[in-house]
Amino acid sequence: MNERPRAHSAPALILAVLGIVFGDIGTSPLYALKEAFHPDHGIALNTSSVFGVLSLLCWAIVMVVAVKYVWFIMRADNHGEGGPLALMALGLSRIPRQSKAAARMLMLGLFGACMFYGDAAIAPAISVLSAVEGLHIAAPHLSALVLPITLLILTVLFAIQRYGAQTVGALFGPVMLLWFITLAALGLWQIAHAPAILGALNPVHALRFMSSQPRLGVIVLGSVFLALTGAEALYADMGHFGARPIRLAWYAIVMPALVLNYFGQGALLLTQPWALENPFYWLAPDWALFPLILLATSATVIAAQAVISGAFSLTSQAIQLGLMPRMNIIHTSARAIGQIYIPLVNGVLLAAVVCIALGFRHSGRLAAAYGIAVATTMIMTTALACVVMLKVWRWHRGLVALISAVFITVDSAFFGANLLKVAEGGWLPLSLGGALFFLLMTWTQGRARVQARAAAEGIELRPFIEGLLTYPPHRVEGTAVYLMGNDAFVPTSLLHNLKHNKVLHQRTLLMTFVAHDVPYVDAQRRIELEALNHGLFVVRAHYGFNETPDVQAVLHLLETQHRMAFEWMETSFFIARETVTPAQLPGMPVLRARIFAWLHRNAAKPTDFFKIPANRVVELGTKLEI
Repeated sequence: MNERPRAHSAPALILAVLGIVFGDIGTSPLYALKEAFHPDHGIALNTSSVFGVLSLLCWAIVMVVAVKYVWFIMRADNHGEGGPLALMALGLSRIPRQSKAAARMLMLGLFGACMFYGDAAIAPAISVLSAVEGLHIAAPHLSALVLPITLLILTVLFAIQRYGAQTVGALFGPVMLLWFITLAALGLWQIAHAPAILGALNPVHALRFMSSQPRLGVIVLGSVFLALTGAEALYADMGHFGARPIRLAWYAIVMPALVLNYFGQGALLLTQPWALENPFYWLAPDWALFPLILLATSATVIAAQAVISGAFSLTSQAIQLGLMPRMNIIHTSARAIGQIYIPLVNGVLLAAVVCIALGFRHSGRLAAAYGIAVATTMIMTTALACVVMLKVWRWHRGLVALISAVFITVDSAFFGANLLKVAEGGWLPLSLGGALFFLLMTWTQGRARVQARAAAEGIELRPFIEGLLTYPPHRVEGTAVYLMGNDAFVPTSLLHNLKHNKVLHQRTLLMTFVAHDVPYVDAQRRIELEALNHGLFVVRAHYGFNETPDVQAVLHLLETQHRMAFEWMETSFFIARETVTPAQLPGMPVLRARIFAWLHRNAAKPTDFFKIPANRVVELGTKLEI
């Protein structure tokens, strides 16, 4: 049974947080400041511009990460879980499901999740590319190997996902701790040579830079945003560790290290303008370049691993909430939740990441595509948080309007700045997210129509059972388990079995899985058993959106909690295999109906998804038109 992981001490938790949560934002010094001063922006490299950009970077980190996410958004947890879907589920728990508000909430959550996938496709490519590009400085004659080495690292990273991250995960925390110590040390070393750079802490420099060069300021704002691209991970990963360790790690280690390194890069540019080629790697002395490249590559691999694991977790949540077709989910650890592997997601992400790396070939070109995905997700998160403030926390509308106005103003500024990069590469995550949003909305609406059609054509369970037991069919030995989607209606598989085989097992379980808008359901409340007399039972198995249904685990709970004994070789499982066919009927457009039918046809088999022994399954077909 799934249980939350627990750490034994605060230092151990903080070390784990460094390894899992902060990889993405922690590697942003590799490219953020360099992109802000990209030659194409036309910004003169002088004291005023360096102070202005650094001030923008510093206060963006403070406002968006430290204030918005770490201090505020992380309070909007769904029983300890964060992320766009968990936040959406929290808001939906207080809104009538058939209302227009619920539909809008669903679309916001889905679109935010879809843009996260755009981020997950780009983040590994830009992170690893930016780290390996240190070879341009350390060994210029090896520059031609940057792309092949990047592709090799990415391919190996995705190839080992099937084995789980538990083994290498123990190394993540110490490596990232060393990384943040190195960031701070390199920054301090350069600040010591030009301590006047600390004057950029004054926000007046940011305001002066934006007001004196508004057009350039907006362009630079899109590059400054690259320093914030891991902020969503702080919220999405809070379910693994809780808010307190993430806050402690951020304020005590990560934020100081990032700010010191950015200011160190700024100090370097003041004294050595030629270092603009790659200010991060020029922070280090010559003898430390190769060790720094190795450390940076390790940190970017960890950052990529965190994004990939996040994509797996988000997919699992979406499946449990009925927002995606079933997929084969493999648990790679018996002890840690979140340690899952989804082959289809892994393969699609690998193909996308490799194509992106080959297409853009350089982290600078890829930077234009990166920010828009995260900026869009941030706006969706703010909108969802507004609903939670109003509907769940019951805050005063005036206070909600004030807080929302501040956050949306900041988010919109970054979103607008990133929109300027659509032609340069921002089209990529928007296209990926838009296509995925279309597919998921098609699935969600198609699934709702299938359920409505099944309910309209269904037979009510209680009256049917009463009539069946009045004139019972032939009873046979053993146990039959019928899976059903709605416990108000007779499962189609039971109807077909009675029609064709004309028998009823001595013990018949009608089992349904109930998904809840909470991440976990306590094991003691997992099973709800209702006796219908004469050996017939309705079994309701309750699961949260962070858990995977398991028929065998449910039967084991029935044995321990309700003293039911099962002979596995005498237990049969009956499943209705639905075939959805598009029809020229009022409802979905035919094209979308065909797409839904294709998604439905290619969903994971119920035997795999629900962990049913394949040699004990009887599938009975049924046909539905939409």
